[in-house]
Amino acid sequence: MNNEQVFITEWLGRTLTIKTGKLAKQADAAVTVQYGDTVVLATVVEAKTEREGIDYFPLMVDFEEKLYAAGIIKGSRWIKREGRPTDESVLSGRMIDRALRPLFDDSSRKDVQVVVTILSADQENDHDIVAIIAASAALSISGVKWAGPIGGIRVGRDKEGKFVFNPTYAERLESDLDLIVAGTVEKSIMIEAGAKEVNENDMYEAIVAGQKEMQAAIALIHELKSQVMPKEKTEKTERKSEDELKSIAEKKKIIEVAEVWLKDNVNKILFDKTYYTKGERKLAVAEIKNQLDAYLFEKGIGKDLRSYAIARTAEAAIDFEITNEILKNDRRVDGRGIKEIRNLEADVNVLPRNHGAGLFSRGETQVMSIVTLGAAGLAQTLEGIEGTSEKRYMHHYNFPSFSVGEAKPNRGPSRRDIGHGALAEKALEPVLPIKEDFPYTIRVVSETLGSNGSSSMGATCASTLALMHAGVPIKKAVAGLAIGLASNDDMSEWKVITDIQDLEDGKGGMDFKVTGTADGITAIQLDTKTNGLVPEIIKEALAQARAGRMQILEVMKEAIPEPNKELSPYAPRITSFHINPDKIREVIGTGGKVINEIIAACDVQIDIDDDGLVMVCGTNAEGAEKAVNWIKDIVRELQAGEIFDGKVVRILDFGAFVELLPGRDGMVHVSKLAPYRIGKPSDFVNVGDIVRVKIDEIDDQGRVNLTMLGLPENEHLWKEEKGKQVGGGFGGSSNGGGRFNDRRPSGGSRGGFGGGQRR
Repeated sequence: MNNEQVFITEWLGRTLTIKTGKLAKQADAAVTVQYGDTVVLATVVEAKTEREGIDYFPLMVDFEEKLYAAGIIKGSRWIKREGRPTDESVLSGRMIDRALRPLFDDSSRKDVQVVVTILSADQENDHDIVAIIAASAALSISGVKWAGPIGGIRVGRDKEGKFVFNPTYAERLESDLDLIVAGTVEKSIMIEAGAKEVNENDMYEAIVAGQKEMQAAIALIHELKSQVMPKEKTEKTERKSEDELKSIAEKKKIIEVAEVWLKDNVNKILFDKTYYTKGERKLAVAEIKNQLDAYLFEKGIGKDLRSYAIARTAEAAIDFEITNEILKNDRRVDGRGIKEIRNLEADVNVLPRNHGAGLFSRGETQVMSIVTLGAAGLAQTLEGIEGTSEKRYMHHYNFPSFSVGEAKPNRGPSRRDIGHGALAEKALEPVLPIKEDFPYTIRVVSETLGSNGSSSMGATCASTLALMHAGVPIKKAVAGLAIGLASNDDMSEWKVITDIQDLEDGKGGMDFKVTGTADGITAIQLDTKTNGLVPEIIKEALAQARAGRMQILEVMKEAIPEPNKELSPYAPRITSFHINPDKIREVIGTGGKVINEIIAACDVQIDIDDDGLVMVCGTNAEGAEKAVNWIKDIVRELQAGEIFDGKVVRILDFGAFVELLPGRDGMVHVSKLAPYRIGKPSDFVNVGDIVRVKIDEIDDQGRVNLTMLGLPENEHLWKEEKGKQVGGGFGGSSNGGGRFNDRRPSGGSRGGFGGGQRR
C-alpha cells in the first residue's frame, strides 16, 4: 500500500522535494530528499529501552556513500563492493552529528540511529547539504524527543566577491570560500568552513547570510511535520510494583539531598585555590565526589544509591559553578582571564633524520608533527561518488591513550582521529605551493603527546612548523585555537572565552575552532552544547580567535621565521620540467620499455602528467641528473648542422645507422661514410663503434641523414685526409681497406685510408 506524501518548494533556483511513506516503512521515520537529481534517503530508529551503564546520550549517525549513486563500479580488480566508510563518509557523518546532537534530550539513554544513504548523485548538487535536510526531516516526524527542525546550506563566493548559495561543484572550484552552516531559524548550531584567507568580517557576513537563506528548507520541513503523524511507538509500559515506586521516590529524595550539598560546597572546593594543571583539576573534581559520597554515607545511604546520586548530580553541578564564575566574576578554574591563552612553546629541532618536524605546546596540549616528502606518483588515489581524484597532501592525526594518561589498546584511527586530521589538513591546504612549483607528495603525521583541549589546533600549529622545517615553501604560517562559551540555560547571559580546556567544555559551551594566517581564516569547525548561537556570539568568537591566533603566530615565528631554503639531506630530490605532450609516448616507449629502462638504470621514480610535466625523483643526485638528461635527449628536436658522438647500432648494404640520442638514430649513406670510396659499410665500421657525425638534413618524414666526421678523438686526421691525395693509408699498404677499430685508425697490412683518390 502506497501512502506516499510529497512536499515541494523552490529553494535558491532549484526544486527541493521531500517524500515519505513509501520507503523503509519499518523504521521510526524515513524520508527521501531530492535537490536537482541528487537523492538522499534518511532513516531514524530509536531503541525501545534505555541502555544501562552509560553516562551519555547514545546517538549514532551513519553516512553511507553508494557508488551506484554516480554510476560507478569500484576500480579495484578484486573488491567491487563498498568496504569500510571512506574518510569523506566519516567526515560527512560527523558533520551531521554535530548539527543534530545539541537538540536532543541528553538525559535519554535510548540508542538513536540516523542512517543517511546517498541514492543518486547528479555531480552538480552536493549531497552533504541534502543529507542534513534529510536527517532533519526524518527526525522531525520520528516521534523522538528532538527540538528541531534544522536546515543546512553551503555558501561560496564568486570572483566579484558575491555570495553564492548552494554552489554547484563547478562554482565551488572558482570560490575562495567553502562554508557550511546548519541551524534553526534564529541560531547557528554547526559551522564547517575552508577558506583562502578570508577576513573575519566577510566570514561573519557569509554565516549570517547562509542562516537567512536556509529558511525555505526549514519551512518545508515544518510543513512536513504538520501533516505527517509520527509512527506510534510499540514500547511497553509495565505497571510498576510498590517496591519499584518506593525505590524511585527514594532516588529522587537522595538526588535532592545531593544537590543541596553540591550547591553549598562545589564553589568552595573548585575555587578555593588555583588549579594550574589538568591533574590538579581532576583531583578537585574527585574531591567533590568523595566528599559528597562521605556526606551521603553519614546520612545512612547505601553504596549503590550513593553512586547513583553522584553520577546524576556531581558533573552537572560542577559545570554550573564553572559557568557561573565566568559569567559573574570572569573567573576561570586555572586562574586565567577569559581572553588569556595558556603558555605557548614551539620548536623545530626535535628529530635528527626526518624530512621535517615540529613540536607545539599550548599548556598541557602537546603535538609533534612529522613531514615526509615523496615522489608525485605516491599521491593518494581517492575513489568515491564524486569520481576519482588524487591527493598530494595528506594529514594524519593520532591520539594514543597515553596522551591523556590512560591505558587502553590502540585500535587504529577513530572517527575523531580522522576528523581532527582532516581539519588540520583543510587549514593548511590554502598555503601549500602548487604542484608545478613543488612537485612532491607531502604526508604530515601529527602525534598527540599530551591532550588537554583542542589538540587538533595544536596539530595545525605543529604541522606548520614541520612543513617550514622540511623546506616546503608554504606561503604563510597557519595557526589555530579553540574559542569557548559560558552561558546560562536560556542564553540570556553569555561570555566568549579564549583557549578552552577540560572542564570548560561542558553544558552551555561551544568548541569554536578557527585557523588562519595573519591575513585571514583558512578553516572553521564549530560544535556547541547549546541550542544554537546568535550572530553576536559568532562575531565575538571570530574576533577573539583572530587576536589569539596573532599571539600564537608570533611564538611560532620565533621558532622558525620562514621555510628553510634547503630540503633535508635525507629527503628525495625532484627535478621537474615540461616536455611537448606529443612526445610523452616516446619517453614511455612501447609497453613502458623506455621509461622502465631509465628508472632501472638511474634508480629514480618518474612521473609524467598529461600536460607534459615530468617529475624525476631520486635520492642520488647523479642518477637523477642522468635520468633528466636522458629524457630531455629523447624529446629533443634535432637540427641540421648539429654534431654528435654516437654508436653504430646497425649496418646495411647502403649505409650505417648511428644512435644520436636514446632511441633516436640517423643514417650515414655509404657515400658519406669514409673520406674515400668504399665498397660496403662493413668494410669501414663495426656495430658498436663510437663515431662523430653531423646532421645534414631532416627530411619531411623525420628521417635524419648524416655525414661521418670520424672518431671523436681523431676528427682532425679525418679533416686532413679530406684535403689531400690518399695513398697507402696510415702506416699500411697501398691496397687500402683500412677501418676504424677501438676508436683509432687501424694499421698494418690492412692499411688505413687508401684508394688513391682525392675527396
